[in-house]
Amino acid sequence: MLDQRIQGLYGITPNNNLNIALIERVITEHQVNILQYRHKTNDEQLKLDEAQQLLDLCLTHNTLFIVNDDINLCEKVGADGVHLGQNDTSINTAREQLGEKAIIGVSCYNQLQLALDAEAMGANYVAFGALFNSITKPISSYCPLSVIKSAKEKLKLPIVGIGGITFENKKLAFAAGCDAVAMLNGLFS
Repeated sequence: MLDQRIQGLYGITPNNNLNIALIERVITEHQVNILQYRHKTNDEQLKLDEAQQLLDLCLTHNTLFIVNDDINLCEKVGADGVHLGQNDTSINTAREQLGEKAIIGVSCYNQLQLALDAEAMGANYVAFGALFNSITKPISSYCPLSVIKSAKEKLKLPIVGIGGITFENKKLAFAAGCDAVAMLNGLFS
């Protein structure tokens, strides 16, 4: 069953200390439906504090709140879900810890088989990318829009496009079959 909540603009926070005023302005101005907290730091208290602030902000604006990679942080703050990469916790472990209501998204890079496997394991959405040249992850695998088209035909899950997406090129991602597009630099630079 297609999760109707995974659609539109999917913001990803910059990988630095939060500017809550900027994030709130972006959520409001661009109608961000989903916000992912992504901060690669070892300061667990900082991550907990920032995640709590973002959760409160997302609740205020009726925006889904997703935590990148960290199921423990997701559980502690009561986020809507977690996004997992290939080397992160398994979907099964995340589901056991977070419960049936949690949204679990999975990075599938440019590999349709990863998406099919993620769907079979109970993921709520899959992400493909980089669709375009990415400033955030310049060495990411390139994912042609044809992979999105194939995935749309084979999957019953929402598809998120990521990587180099801007307000100018996002229509290409949606036209290929993306239900949502993830933006970081396009939103916060």
